[in-house]
Amino acid sequence: MELFNVTVNTVSFLLCDSQKNKLCVLLYVVLSSFMLLTICGNLLVIISIIYFRYLHTPTNYLILSMAVADLLIGALIFPLSMTVSLKPCLYIYSLLCNLRSTMDVTMGVSSLLNLCCISVDRYYAVCHPLIYKTKITDCVAMKMGLGSWAVAILCGIFVFLLFFILDECDTSCVFALIAASVVVYYIPTIVLLFMYTKILVVALRQARSIHNTISQNTKSKAVSSTERKATKTLTIVIGIFLICWVPLFLSYSFVPLDSFILYVLLEPFNWFAISNSMLNPFIYAFFFTWFRRAFKMIISGKIFQGLTLALGKYIR
Repeated sequence: MELFNVTVNTVSFLLCDSQKNKLCVLLYVVLSSFMLLTICGNLLVIISIIYFRYLHTPTNYLILSMAVADLLIGALIFPLSMTVSLKPCLYIYSLLCNLRSTMDVTMGVSSLLNLCCISVDRYYAVCHPLIYKTKITDCVAMKMGLGSWAVAILCGIFVFLLFFILDECDTSCVFALIAASVVVYYIPTIVLLFMYTKILVVALRQARSIHNTISQNTKSKAVSSTERKATKTLTIVIGIFLICWVPLFLSYSFVPLDSFILYVLLEPFNWFAISNSMLNPFIYAFFFTWFRRAFKMIISGKIFQGLTLALGKYIR
């Protein structure tokens, strides 16, 4: 443990010794740019879904819930991470490190559980299209989103109490972290992969059926194409999320090894994980035409023209 503390303090001195090192300044400029991109991008998603009625769908309500988590990561976790990145947060207790870990867990679990809810939405949309609108309503989607946040907040409270009670992270604390990782990451991830495997099998079967059936009308083809495109895009979102978060959660499993390399890699892994929050808005804009159109209206200011006209009619 002493080796870890010496190593962290040495790295901290080398990289961010007052204002002498330009590398530290460059690092914070880059991270600040990532933070602004994360906040602005997810703010665009949130405003688009709330303002434009044609985006009021169960799937988009779940995307909205995830965008809120990503926005909070940009607004809260990014600044905290920039403050404590070169501190021994895993084993040495401090309130700042505790808050960062608590919010990391809360937002990460919220995003993952919202992705699980989206997988359920996609499962019914692709595998049971006839009952999709009766099973997955706006109300059901909102309940799933709120339920994901409730579970995530409970996990965050558990982590906060765990670090608050223990001044230093002993063996029991380490195994508690590993157990928590299994519950909040590995199990939902397995569920997620299982659901999307079933969705992929059914989607391929439906694609072959549509291709072999000549009597399909244009409307049914359009609906099927829309659902397939949405499923494909959200699969990419989920895949990128898992890729970004896998290194961090895997590293927690190797904490008992007390490895020097592990301690050095934990912070980069953490930054790699939370950078996922910056990518989602770009994926939506690239694949979804309606999101791209909404983003353009917001950025160009046309949305304010509509608000002005509506306000003028209301005053009259």
